[in-house]
Amino acid sequence: MRSAEQFYPSLLNWAGECDWIRVVLQTSSRTNPHAFRDRFTDYDIELYVNNLEWFLQDNWLSHFGTLIAAAPLKPAIDQLHITRLVLFDDGTKMDFQIYQLDLLEKVSQLPPEYDNGYEVLLDKDKLTPLFKPPSFQAYHVKPPTKDQYAELVNSFWWDTSYVAKSLWRDELFFSKYMLDSIIRINYLQPMIEWHIGVQHSWGVNPNKHGRWFKRYVQPALWTRIEQTYAGSSVEDNWNALFNTMNLFSELAIEVGAYLSYPYDKEMEERLTAYCKNIYTLP
Repeated sequence: MRSAEQFYPSLLNWAGECDWIRVVLQTSSRTNPHAFRDRFTDYDIELYVNNLEWFLQDNWLSHFGTLIAAAPLKPAIDQLHITRLVLFDDGTKMDFQIYQLDLLEKVSQLPPEYDNGYEVLLDKDKLTPLFKPPSFQAYHVKPPTKDQYAELVNSFWWDTSYVAKSLWRDELFFSKYMLDSIIRINYLQPMIEWHIGVQHSWGVNPNKHGRWFKRYVQPALWTRIEQTYAGSSVEDNWNALFNTMNLFSELAIEVGAYLSYPYDKEMEERLTAYCKNIYTLP
């Protein structure tokens, strides 16, 4: 992977010589002192340009090395914006967001992605001095409203029934979809986030899709999160379902108590009995 000492001079020399490029910003992990970084951390670069069409060909990327993959497959303008996520043969990944210059001139307040951390690397026309410094709080976990909490609890317990029925039917693919996609992502993930918010006074960002959960929860809780995963065995998936239900219950009761929101214990008991009854059916 390319070091920062190698990357930034190359980027700024190229951008400085290209008349189309007027502003270069860096965002994301490399600009947030609270973020976690390692050798695989991307370079997230935003270019504000006065000729967006020039970037519809990927020739300019050759300046940075030999390209092995890019997304999307072909560059296209979408609302005065082009995305080029690129990976080079030395393992360096760069995420370029290219904007029509007019969009920068219309910025009246700091967008969340900038409030999460940004750095002006180049400003040829002095368009950014009025930008406020980032607070690094844009993506901190926020407490749910009473209705959001109640709806999520209800939805979690409702959807456990689908997992139980599909496991009894030996419909592994659908049961995994419900347990690992719907229940885990839509309900368990935000409940873990709220737990982290409670434990850290709503002052941290666990990143998207549980990326930094392990850094913010206690080891014993992380072990229990691991136990909500299973392989292809139907019996293992039953265990994962019941582990998920137990874990969700404890976290939801804790979060509800902290926020003084009522928790529907009767709903939990009814659906738990329903799932366990299906489990025992021949």
